[in-house]
Amino acid sequence: MELPDLAFAVWMFICFYASVDSYPSGKIREACTSMIPCHGSSPQLSPEHTITVNGTEFKPGDNIEVHLSGPDFEGFFIQARDAEHLDSPAVGSFMLVDRKLSQLLTCGRIKNSAVSHTSKAKKRYIRVYWIAPGDAPKRVQFLATVVKKYKTFWVNIPGPIVSQPNALSPATPLHATSEAISTSHSVSYLSKPFNASGCGSMKFCIRNPSNCDPESASCFFLSFQEEKSSVFIEMSGPSEGYLAFALSHDQWMGDDDAYLCVNEDHRVHVSTAYLKGRSPPVLDSETVLEDVSWRLVDGILQCSFRRSISLPAYNGRFNLNATYYIFLADGEASEGGLIYKHRHQPLIANGIYNITGLPQDIGGSRSPQLIKAHGVLMFVAWITTVSIGVIVARFFKPVWSHSFLFGKEMWFQVHRMLMLTTVMLTSISFVLPFIYRGGWSQQAGFHPYLGCTMMALTIFQPLMAGFRPSHHAPRRQLFNWFHWSTGTTARILAVVTMFLGMELPALDLPDPWDTYTMIGFVAWHVSIEILLEIHSYCLIRKVEVIEDDRIQILQSLTSAEAEGRLFKQVVLTIYICGNTVFLIAFLAAINHI
Repeated sequence: MELPDLAFAVWMFICFYASVDSYPSGKIREACTSMIPCHGSSPQLSPEHTITVNGTEFKPGDNIEVHLSGPDFEGFFIQARDAEHLDSPAVGSFMLVDRKLSQLLTCGRIKNSAVSHTSKAKKRYIRVYWIAPGDAPKRVQFLATVVKKYKTFWVNIPGPIVSQPNALSPATPLHATSEAISTSHSVSYLSKPFNASGCGSMKFCIRNPSNCDPESASCFFLSFQEEKSSVFIEMSGPSEGYLAFALSHDQWMGDDDAYLCVNEDHRVHVSTAYLKGRSPPVLDSETVLEDVSWRLVDGILQCSFRRSISLPAYNGRFNLNATYYIFLADGEASEGGLIYKHRHQPLIANGIYNITGLPQDIGGSRSPQLIKAHGVLMFVAWITTVSIGVIVARFFKPVWSHSFLFGKEMWFQVHRMLMLTTVMLTSISFVLPFIYRGGWSQQAGFHPYLGCTMMALTIFQPLMAGFRPSHHAPRRQLFNWFHWSTGTTARILAVVTMFLGMELPALDLPDPWDTYTMIGFVAWHVSIEILLEIHSYCLIRKVEVIEDDRIQILQSLTSAEAEGRLFKQVVLTIYICGNTVFLIAFLAAINHI
């Protein structure tokens, strides 16, 4: 019973280690642009921490005292940026007060332009000095990201704005994800919700789930209706933060034409934006939309507007009479209109479409088919074939030792067939994300690194088995140990990798159903192994009580194993049925049945 206990203990340790590893040293230059920690979860709303300064004006060369305070936190990241263009690089440099709690970082080409933590030690107060550069913009705003614990953090907490003397005040408030927002056209309130009449006949519609009603609390809806030289657009979905859609030349965020409906203090602001890679959208300072209307009732946000088909004078606005991929996303927004990364994978149309062409009523997917296939194949390989193969090799040697299949012992042939199937399924599944992404993903955290390690062990295991020594060779015991340890390590890594993979938005699994499925399988597998270990131990004890002679013990052991054959076969049948149930549950989750 030591081996499954050891495997389970190692698995628990790796899971714990993977969940707490982050950037405890504060060396987080990767976050210089977005200020978003790579923790694999969404930021919190309603920040608990505040940024204060000791003055509201500055001249080049002045020192501004900056304070970050609030409940206990582990990590932080502070920058100053041009208040008129918050997506621009950091401005100025910092000077430390306490080097035990804070350290300087270089973002871009500006030395000491950011401050971060030095360790995970709890802290409540940070004080630094910001040095205004000679080419400082007229108005500068301080921003902070604060990490309370690994999955609890706030991004781009807005701080005070300091200005050079005689700097003009802005006409509208500024937020961390936008430039100045203005609405030059009238805005009205929708008196009644949208409906899907005319979809496929008069207007181009995207609905998720398919054929859902926009009045439904779970329906995401987007429609386009051509009217002479313009297009009337309706967007609806269950969100109290924001809804957005984008037109794209490919299936990736970046260089896209986007439109957002953002709930700001219970009023919906509709604006155009431009997506630059995975950075927050840059909202336009000048609107090109007309006939803007909105409605926010019972958690369903709806907005409509009109846009000219062609806008040659506006850079970044696509012509609406061409073909594009269409994205539809939703997410959370703060009370001040600051928007956060979408809560889950955006809905993506299944192909490229011309929204001013033939009216259609289509759906989309939040999880690409290649990624779904990747998840399913990995689940089949490491939850079904490899687990059954391990149990057969470990507990069925005495039971099937005198049964032969194609000239070899049956247990060995079944074990080898299942393991080669695992290698084949894993190899096919391994290449699918690379085909989909066109290369390596920088957004998937530890999942691809553990996946590559697991793939290497998967290939190494059958190669090592192909050179195994004969049964009586001196090195056979060493081979057995290496074979077991490599396989056990691969299985543990597979479980951890799948846990991490199921949290990625590309698979779009319903949380916490996916987590419960994996935890249930791990508990189920460990329970079956423990049961079979106890059964084998009881057989050995029974033989030792009856016989004293060593040869007779072995003979009696074989006889006892034969007596336990029915029990093991029943347990194996139940185990296979249980694994089938978990596989069906995973398939249901991945297809949202």
